[in-house]
Amino acid sequence: MEHQKVQAEEAGFKFDKVICDDGVSGIATKLQDRPNGQRLFDMLREGDTLVVRWVDRLGRNYEDVTDTIRHFMREGVVIETIINRMRFDGSTKDPMQCAVRDALISFMAATAQAQAEVQKEAQTAGIAAAKSDAKKYRGRKPGYDRKQFDAVTSDLKFMSVGQVAKNHDLTRQTVLRIRDAPHKAEAALARWGM
Repeated sequence: MEHQKVQAEEAGFKFDKVICDDGVSGIATKLQDRPNGQRLFDMLREGDTLVVRWVDRLGRNYEDVTDTIRHFMREGVVIETIINRMRFDGSTKDPMQCAVRDALISFMAATAQAQAEVQKEAQTAGIAAAKSDAKKYRGRKPGYDRKQFDAVTSDLKFMSVGQVAKNHDLTRQTVLRIRDAPHKAEAALARWGM
């Protein structure tokens, strides 16, 4: 995220606000359904400019990206990309210019989705190859260590999940994972030598 902000500033952009969705998939979740994506829909008004590195920052789903850009243009919001300084707005009424603009938006959105699908296929193939050699594939590294695991399993006998999570600086989901499948949680620690 920080490198994108630096890249934008080097290209001459200045910002009133910077909004990002760390760790939220633009493939599976529409921009409007992401917490900070919803903020954009609530915040942007006519005359505002939304600056994105490229349209794939709005999402990786063709329909979602094209619908989002068209929605903002109808609302009078200008969308600018840092890469290639593309500018999309709803100011033109000329049908030929609208068609060229819309074709470009469609092409960029389709490219974003295709790139995401190729990356997901490559990741799936890599995991399958690693799984074929059990010594290489360990799965995701646990978000807890042995000491936390032992403390969580002990504390769950007399504390709520939320309190245990807070006491051991873990997410509620991690504590639930340990509680609901302690053997799997412990096996993950063993695979990672923790």
